[in-house]
Amino acid sequence: MPRFPGGVATGIGSLPGTDVAEAVRTVFGELPDFAYLPELPERGPGADMVGRTCAMLVDLPVTLYAGRWQTSARHGIDVSRATDFLERDLDTLTDLVSEHDGAVKIAACGPWTLAASLQRARGGPMLADPGATRELTQSLAEGLARYAAQVAARMPHASVFLQLDEPSLPAVLAGGIATPSGFSRYAPVEVPDAIETLTTMVNRAGVPVVAHCCAGNVPVRLLQDAGVAAISLDLSLLDLNSARSLDPIGEAVEAGVGLIAGALDATAWHEPPSPKSVADSVQVLWSRLGFSAAVLREQVCISPSCGTAEGNLEQARVLAATCVEAMRRFTI
Repeated sequence: MPRFPGGVATGIGSLPGTDVAEAVRTVFGELPDFAYLPELPERGPGADMVGRTCAMLVDLPVTLYAGRWQTSARHGIDVSRATDFLERDLDTLTDLVSEHDGAVKIAACGPWTLAASLQRARGGPMLADPGATRELTQSLAEGLARYAAQVAARMPHASVFLQLDEPSLPAVLAGGIATPSGFSRYAPVEVPDAIETLTTMVNRAGVPVVAHCCAGNVPVRLLQDAGVAAISLDLSLLDLNSARSLDPIGEAVEAGVGLIAGALDATAWHEPPSPKSVADSVQVLWSRLGFSAAVLREQVCISPSCGTAEGNLEQARVLAATCVEAMRRFTI
């Protein structure tokens, strides 16, 4: 398995616009040490996080109905559109950067966020039915393994990583996912069940897995137990004065888990912070954890806190460059 590329900058996934070739050139130009396949949600249904992942499911047909993705007897036209987007993106990687020899990250919706988002045909999310959730997990694990293998075949010199986007995971664990009526919540998922599902994804992926969660209360210890190679989180949501918040991160780092530090507000378009202030926020965390600068250079990357799809491509480029300059302060 490839080694986590610490000491560099990266991004999370989404970018503005609809031109995938321009987006790929931007990412690989600004973030060559840990590039990623950008997602372009402005292209419409099927380019969103959930729809894009639905196109990867194996033997589990879905459709878009009334603005929500749900299971169905056969794939709907929007899934075909999502598949076309994905094929076009992979073809662009082949055409533009097939000889890239650094780390490359691809992304998909994680199993718990997908289970909370994908509706059953008879109503309610798949999360409400443990059997449906298991079926979804197996379908997704197979689909993501195929996806990662495709990218690896198209970029034979690259080190491929799979990012699982899990913004809903804390709510799933806390019983915070609302029922369709909005008047009640689904029961919390037990930690062992959550670990088992995520471990299935990690073991089947065929490449190292990065878990990304831009919500608060990221279950760091759970993700470590599931075997992820790295955890990506929003530094601004951490309580740096709380041992409960910091101890799991310290334990993960000590165990060799990589950390992608979301140290820059992904919506800071008009007044982006200076590289120094971004680096300082990482340094504050690191000082509280008590690890050496050498460990930081080996196990930490700097990124925006989340995807950067809300501005324009030039603004996203500035945020990426800011992350690069911030990380350079630790490596020169």
